[in-house]
Amino acid sequence: MKKKPANILVPVLFGALLCVGNIISAGARSHSSGFAAAPADTLDTIVPAVKELAASQLFAKGDSLRRAYSFEDALDAYEAAAKAASDSTERAKYEEGAMLAQNGLSMLGFCNKPVVVAREKFSLEDFFLYYPLPDRGWRPIPNVLDSVSTPLVRATWIPESETSVFYSAADADGIRNLYRTSFADSLWTAPELFGEQLTSSGNEIFPMVSPDGRNLYFASDGLYGMGGYDLYVSHWNPETRDWDTPMNMGFPYSSPYDDFLFINSPDGKYSIFASNRECGADSVYVYVLEYDSMPIRYSVDDDSDEIRSLVSLTPPADASKLDNREVVSKADDAESEQHRKYIARALDVRRLRDSIYVRGKLIDEAREKFASAAEEERKLLADNILAMEQSLISLEDSLSVAVKMLGKLEMDIIMSGQVINQDRLQEMADSDVKGADNGYAFTARRMGALPQMIVQQPVPEFDYSFMILPEGRFAEDNALPSGLVYQIQLFSSSRKATVADLKGLSPVFWRRSATLKNTYYAGLFRSYKDVLSNLNKVKKAGFKRAFIVAFNDGKLISVQEARKMEKTIVSTYRIRINVGPDGDLSDSARTVLLSIIGKDLARNEDADGVVTYVLGPFRDRAEAQSAATVLKVNGFADCNIEEVRK
Repeated sequence: MKKKPANILVPVLFGALLCVGNIISAGARSHSSGFAAAPADTLDTIVPAVKELAASQLFAKGDSLRRAYSFEDALDAYEAAAKAASDSTERAKYEEGAMLAQNGLSMLGFCNKPVVVAREKFSLEDFFLYYPLPDRGWRPIPNVLDSVSTPLVRATWIPESETSVFYSAADADGIRNLYRTSFADSLWTAPELFGEQLTSSGNEIFPMVSPDGRNLYFASDGLYGMGGYDLYVSHWNPETRDWDTPMNMGFPYSSPYDDFLFINSPDGKYSIFASNRECGADSVYVYVLEYDSMPIRYSVDDDSDEIRSLVSLTPPADASKLDNREVVSKADDAESEQHRKYIARALDVRRLRDSIYVRGKLIDEAREKFASAAEEERKLLADNILAMEQSLISLEDSLSVAVKMLGKLEMDIIMSGQVINQDRLQEMADSDVKGADNGYAFTARRMGALPQMIVQQPVPEFDYSFMILPEGRFAEDNALPSGLVYQIQLFSSSRKATVADLKGLSPVFWRRSATLKNTYYAGLFRSYKDVLSNLNKVKKAGFKRAFIVAFNDGKLISVQEARKMEKTIVSTYRIRINVGPDGDLSDSARTVLLSIIGKDLARNEDADGVVTYVLGPFRDRAEAQSAATVLKVNGFADCNIEEVRK
């Protein structure tokens, strides 16, 4: 329960008044010395100025208290600042600070205490290269996907073997959003913005998807948090075929500082993230924690040593060395570049073998569970098993490449007359797996080259949804779609209408009548209920004589006839996947399609040899849209939704 706030505004106001009093006294002395007197209404302007000064000081105090994890006192300071402020813009800023403090106070009830393995301080310029990720996966900014680097975001994660890339990039207003693109044939699909739930008014950065594709980790300074960038996780929902509402990962992962780039290591042993808590402006700590599949949440008191100890994430074994020792992965200067490459590659091989072993165990466990599961659970389990099997194949391919590269490096060292330092290799391997007992090996990866990607440019599509805009728009295509549609007839005129005549309506269709008059219609509506709900909006926009008309396959029919016809129509949806004249889907790709969506799949080939696959039916457009999004993420980029009316 929150304590009764102290009136901290009084002493701050008193201090501000003392400053102003000194100014007034100085003015009075100047007047007695012959200078001009201040205007009579000076005091009328002093009090608001004093309150604004006090509010600004209170806000600064609130920020300081919030960063010290004294959320309750910070909340008092922010609320007092908002109370003192007279400027609405400033008041909104102070109220936002109060919200951050309240969020921090609330999250104290959901803390987790992970086992800390290691932490190291790195430069902001290259900290990401010390994550246990494949070599050359980080690409410099600017690149084809992201054109603007920031002090915090200097690289994009684009691994060579991936066919779907999740990334952050700045929009036209400079705000960073999350996007995805997938490889299809020789092109990457036009970048697709993530859903509304994963997009805020602030920035979203460093999206990283778990190896099994079920969790998306990212950082945001615009979602529910306690200030700076917080860490979030969103789970893939197989029922909605979309990412669920992201959850703040809470203490100690998130803090009032900047926390970002969270991953679980490919071998399933560690959780790793970066933060600038307790750091200067040009550096970050990278924290390594033992992976915890089922974290236990507990409550921590506000403004306590416990919360500060929790967020410091100090490894118990090496606390005295944390701030002055070199990164343990850096080889001695005497070691050759070939030896360093060999050690790094050998560790990659070991990690991949460990990951394959862990993934195999998980698959075996899932299969055992599948054998005894109820029917309704089997579909989800089957999807999970398929996803893990696909990731296992990818890991095995990566291991094969890594082993070949290790063999080549070994041969190069032998041919140059050097001896492989097996003791050094064993030392680093041991420290890598023993975690808190002997430290953790941070191995520097190499930066990848600028990606050679041909990315489709998004084609702006005309939105045929009925809208009232600041400026009306004529439809790009005046042809009516097949089937039953309703429109709102606006007016007829012997002259052609201009945009100004539309009074903000969009889309507006134009057709020439039998009497050679130009007739204008607004909207495309599939139901009488929908068109009726918009008729009054059109009349209020200035078209008082507007009325409803109906068309079937482009021919004018009476509204009464249309309403009768509407009762007999059943609409379903399907997805058409375009393969093209020179391609087709493999058996494995067809299996993936069926397992992802769980709908019937039909193959079509036209006279020109163009192959398409039709997936469906779907009961409504929303279900079809969710399925299409999943297909695009999984590499089936060229797919379109079609309505089927019966």
